[in-house]
Amino acid sequence: MTLVPLKPKSKPSTSNEADMHHHDHDMMNQEAHGTLASHGMEHQEMKMSMQSSVNIADPMSRESSGTAWVPDSTPMYGKMFMFGDDMLMLHGAIFPRYTNVSTRRGDDRIDAPNWIMGMYSHPLGESAQFGGRLMMSLDPLTEGGRGYPLLFQSGESWHNQPLHDRQHPHDLFDELSISYSQKFDHDLSAYLYFGYPGEPALGPPTFMHRLSAMDDPDAPLGHHWQDSTHVTFGVATAGLQWRSVKVEGSIFTGREPDENRYDFDRPEFDSYSGRISWNPTQNLALQVSHGYIKSPEALEPDLKRHRTTASLIYNLPLGEDSNWSNSFVWGQNHDTSEGKTQSFLIESNYQRGRSTVYARWERVEKSGHELVLNPADELRVFPVSGYTIGYVHDLSHGNGVDVGLGAQFTVNDRPDSLDRYYGNDLGYAFQFFLRVRPSLHSHGLHGPPEHAVTGIQK
Repeated sequence: MTLVPLKPKSKPSTSNEADMHHHDHDMMNQEAHGTLASHGMEHQEMKMSMQSSVNIADPMSRESSGTAWVPDSTPMYGKMFMFGDDMLMLHGAIFPRYTNVSTRRGDDRIDAPNWIMGMYSHPLGESAQFGGRLMMSLDPLTEGGRGYPLLFQSGESWHNQPLHDRQHPHDLFDELSISYSQKFDHDLSAYLYFGYPGEPALGPPTFMHRLSAMDDPDAPLGHHWQDSTHVTFGVATAGLQWRSVKVEGSIFTGREPDENRYDFDRPEFDSYSGRISWNPTQNLALQVSHGYIKSPEALEPDLKRHRTTASLIYNLPLGEDSNWSNSFVWGQNHDTSEGKTQSFLIESNYQRGRSTVYARWERVEKSGHELVLNPADELRVFPVSGYTIGYVHDLSHGNGVDVGLGAQFTVNDRPDSLDRYYGNDLGYAFQFFLRVRPSLHSHGLHGPPEHAVTGIQK
């Protein structure tokens, strides 16, 4: 069936001709609407047939880091390849940039935080699936062993000294995992996930896999209160899902990656976690989780940590090439030596065409020990904050690879009692960067709008 415009009539129509014309016009509209509706149903079926590589019962758009969920309406930036029934999806980003951080503990440098990820799935009949994922980062080369400057950041070590006011580099291999999932009926499914390294069921989706944070080159200050277990050498997770609710548990290695960023650390499976996730609507993803982490820091082998997190991610599609994503994350660490400390984070990312505006606010309670202060201040807890706003304009957009030119500015707040370490000046940071990543993967759903039609030819 081909849609063509009607030719104008050469003479006025009679009353009967007019009635016939209106009747034909109504029939024509009904048939055209039916055709477009059928076209839309086919697109919807296509979208629903694209499953997550972790669980065959989940849509691909719900998939995030590890086994975590984002809202089903979340746009995906990646490149998909089909090999018969097998699917391979590639994701990634690199941020070549200049960054400058103020205060006595600041620094300035040129670097390029980066990551790349491949997700593979192979169906085993109609109700089972095998999945595999590989995630890598060249941070060991671009960031060096000390990582990049980030005021008030803490966690991990370099040359057997704790890092402070710097974000550690990620390992060359961040995830190498396999999974098996089984759908029992329309509403019930289960899966097994093994990673070496991988991510246990603890915390929200990792910051680089949350759309609200995807354009920000920096890690959150609360990373080690919320989602730092995303690179864990030895993870086993079992999950059971009923409709839009998922319950999962993990056993994993508590020790964070060592200073050798190119090797595979020894698995211990000495820690555990549990998480409940719920996606009540297409635009909302909720989770609460708790875990016991044994000896996370190599420099503190006797440390035992209980971590509790909760998060809410809200995504709102605003059109064919416009989206608004928001996240709220809370994380608490309860350490054997320091008691409970809290972290709060709010992120927002608004994208419209080639332009993106994003913001992040966070507040974290960090001990003097975390910030590597003098012994007299080690046991004190200091609330520190960060206020970030950024903008990216895509120079290349929707052509397979999006290349954006961006700028970001951060103001950091701290108690006056930290001035002896950071100085009396305002804490701030700015950076200019390129953001390079795959273009939006539309599932073939967002083609150009159909031309208006006034007639049908069979």
